[in-house]
Amino acid sequence: MDIKDMAAIVTGAASGLGEAVARDLAARGAKVSVFDLNREGGEQVAKDIGGKFFEVDVASEDSVIAALDQAAAAHGEARILVNCAGIAPAQKTVGRDNVPHDLALYKKVIEVNLIGSFNTLRLAAARMAGLKALEDGERGVIVNTASIAAFDGQIGQVAYASSKAAIAGMTLPIARDLSKLGIRICTIAPGIFGTPMLLGLPQEVQDSLGASVPFPSRLGKPEEYAALARHIIENRMLNGETIRLDGALRMAPK
Repeated sequence: MDIKDMAAIVTGAASGLGEAVARDLAARGAKVSVFDLNREGGEQVAKDIGGKFFEVDVASEDSVIAALDQAAAAHGEARILVNCAGIAPAQKTVGRDNVPHDLALYKKVIEVNLIGSFNTLRLAAARMAGLKALEDGERGVIVNTASIAAFDGQIGQVAYASSKAAIAGMTLPIARDLSKLGIRICTIAPGIFGTPMLLGLPQEVQDSLGASVPFPSRLGKPEEYAALARHIIENRMLNGETIRLDGALRMAPK
């Protein structure tokens, strides 16, 4: 798909990977809607790129529908959706003093990461399905964000790894579901990236994490994630695949 002049939605775009995607797409002529709960960060990104910010709870049907309506009024119906919204709290299945994992926390991670991604893409895809077909019959493209934790989940990552494994697992069946509608979907499973969460750690911890990556031995750059998302959007033969973006890293237990 040619990105120029296309309406695009990026969730979690107030910071980190989502921000990098929003900036990259806007730089190539897309009309970008920033979906996030972080109003201050989201409004700044939208201002910087000439886009629009919408305060959205991705796990809420009503919130996403309202935002899609407003984004369509501003930019036209979106043909591009990149889901980057997510949270990553850590807790063991059984912790100190044999305390079990908090069930409410587990549910929250699943709700934001998994249900939020599916909720947004199902609603966006239904709208894409009614658009005029482009070259090869294409109507839209969706990029989801998993994590290498989906495959190499570490100690304390059971909730996060579960949510990301499910995102990877739903990629192919969604691609098959949407194939007759001309809508593609792929998932990126990033490794250790220099997002605000990691950049807030002490420098020696960042250096240690970077050194664990075989090559290049450093934290990934959000711009590198954005570059892969852009390539997925532009390359129509990429569909139904989960792509690791990790410098050949395989996570140790801890």
